[in-house]
Amino acid sequence: MKENVLSLLDQNTKLYGERIALGKKNKYGWKELTYKGLGLLAKQFASYLITDLQMQKGEKLAILSESMPEIGACLFASVISGMVTVPLDNKLTIYELESILSSCEPSVLAFSHANVEKALELKKRIPSIKHLILMEEPKYNSTLPSIYTINSGTECKWRHRSLRDTALIIYTSGTTGAPKGVQTTFGNMITQVIEMSKVLPEILPNESVNLLSILPMNHLFELTVGFSTFLNRGSSIFYPQSLKPKDVLADMREKKIDFMITVPAFLKLLKTTIEADIRSLPEEEKILFEKSYAAAEYITDYTIKRQLFRSILAKFGGNFYGFISGGAPLDPSVGEFFERIGIKIFQGYGLSETSPVISMDRGDDRKLLSVGPVLGSYDAKIDPETGELLVKGPSVMKGYYNNPEKTAEVLEPDGWLHTGDIGEFDEDGRLYITGRIKNMIVLSGGKKVFPEEVEAVLEDNPNFAEICVFGATRTSGAKDGTEEIMTVIVPTQSVIDSYTNEDDLYNFICKEVKDLSIRLASYKRPVNIVVRKEPLPRTSTRKVKRNIVKEETIAITK
Repeated sequence: MKENVLSLLDQNTKLYGERIALGKKNKYGWKELTYKGLGLLAKQFASYLITDLQMQKGEKLAILSESMPEIGACLFASVISGMVTVPLDNKLTIYELESILSSCEPSVLAFSHANVEKALELKKRIPSIKHLILMEEPKYNSTLPSIYTINSGTECKWRHRSLRDTALIIYTSGTTGAPKGVQTTFGNMITQVIEMSKVLPEILPNESVNLLSILPMNHLFELTVGFSTFLNRGSSIFYPQSLKPKDVLADMREKKIDFMITVPAFLKLLKTTIEADIRSLPEEEKILFEKSYAAAEYITDYTIKRQLFRSILAKFGGNFYGFISGGAPLDPSVGEFFERIGIKIFQGYGLSETSPVISMDRGDDRKLLSVGPVLGSYDAKIDPETGELLVKGPSVMKGYYNNPEKTAEVLEPDGWLHTGDIGEFDEDGRLYITGRIKNMIVLSGGKKVFPEEVEAVLEDNPNFAEICVFGATRTSGAKDGTEEIMTVIVPTQSVIDSYTNEDDLYNFICKEVKDLSIRLASYKRPVNIVVRKEPLPRTSTRKVKRNIVKEETIAITK
C-alpha cells in the first residue's frame, strides 16, 4: 500500500497514456494534459526540486493558484521529491496568507500568473521562501522560472515515504490569528482513495468518466476525491474558467461531462438558472413541464425521467449522470428538483480533519436528508450527553501542524476525533447531521437552538437570497449576558429594487420572517432581524462565514 502514492503516476501513464488527465478552460480554449504529459511534467519539476534547488525531504512546497492542470504536476512532483505540499486559497488576502506561511514556513512557492504580485510580496515578507516558480508557460517578458522552462530532465531518485509521513498541510477556513494547519498523511490519503474506490461503483456505472469539478484545489474533498480518486480510475477531470451556471453548462456540453463534484450553493444557483429558463418558455411548454414534474414524483425509473426531461438534460450535454455534493448541508428541495428531472444527487459529509470524507450516500435507497452510511474504515459513535458525532479510523488527521493545544481539543489520546457536529443514525445506519456544537445558541432558560434548523425554515422564502442565524449576547436588562436569536437576511435584488424606503423594506422582511417563524417552537423564533443588502462573506467552498457576519452585524447594531 505504501507504493500506491508513488507509483500511481507511473501506472496511470502506462495504462492511460494519451487519454486526457486534466483540462482547464481559458480564453483561448482548453489547456489539457494527457496522463503521459502529466507524468513528464511532474518528473521534470521533481528533478528540478531535488537536483537544482537541493530540496530536502520534509521541506514544504506551497501552491498559490486557481484550479488548473499544473497543480496536479506540482502535487506529484512534491510527492516524488519528498516535500510536503501546502495548497493555498488564492482568494485569501496577503495578511491571511502571511499568517499561514509564517506558520508552515515553505521553502518553495509555486504560483499562477494571476498571483504573481502576491507571490513577489510574500517572498519579501516570509524569510523561509527561497524560491518562486511559475506554474504556467511564462509570458514574453517574464524573468521568473517556470515549470515549463526548467531543463533538469526527468531522471531523479524518488524519495520513499512512510504512511505516517505528512503529505499535505491544509489550512482551514477563517485563517486569522493563529491558523490551524491540518496534517494529512499518506496513510490518510491512501485510505480515502481505497474507500472511495469501493463506494464509487454504487454511484457511477462506468469506470472512467469525464468529470467537471468547481471545487478549489486547496480543498481536501477536491484533492482526495475529485483529483486522486478519479485519476486513479483513469477519468478526465476538467475545470471551468467561470462559475456562472450558463458558462458551466456550456463547458459540460462541450466536454460531454458525465459527472460533477460540487457544493450545495452552486446546485441552488443552477436550479434557479434552469427554473428561469423554464419560466421563459411558451405557456404550453411550461404547463407540460409542470405536469411532467408532478408526475415524476412517483417515477422511480431514471431512464423514464430522463426521457421526460430530455430537453432540459440536453443543456447538460446529454451524457450527464449526477453530482456528488459536499461541504455544506444540501437544501432538500434542491436535491428533489434534480432527482425528479433524472439527475442523481449523492451527498457526502466530512471534515478537513478526516481527509475529508466520513460518509457518502449511495445506491438506490438514498435519502435527501441523510449523508449516508459511514465509510467502512471508520468507527463512529454519538456522545450520549451532547449528541456530538465522534469518529475514529485511518483517515483521521495526524494533528494540527505545530499546534498540540488545538489538536488536543479535538483529538482524544485513544484516537477519537470530535467532529463538532450533532448527528444521529437511523435504523439502517444512515447518518443525519442536525446541527453544529460551535454554532449552538443557549437561551436564558437553558434551551438550545441550532442556527441550521432556523435557517432551514427561513430558506423556504423566495424573497430571501441569503440567511444567517446566530446567537447575540444581551448587554442590558434582566437577561444581560444571555443569548438571543439574531437573523441576518439578504433580500433578493428584485425585492431590494421594489422598495425605495428603507423602513418599508425592513418591515416587509420582518413580516416575512415572522410569518415563517410560526413553524418553529416559540423559543426558536428570531428576536432580532437585520436586513443586509451586501452578499454574505463566504469561504472558497461557499460556506457562510458565520463568525464574520456576526461580528459585522453586532458592530453596526450596537
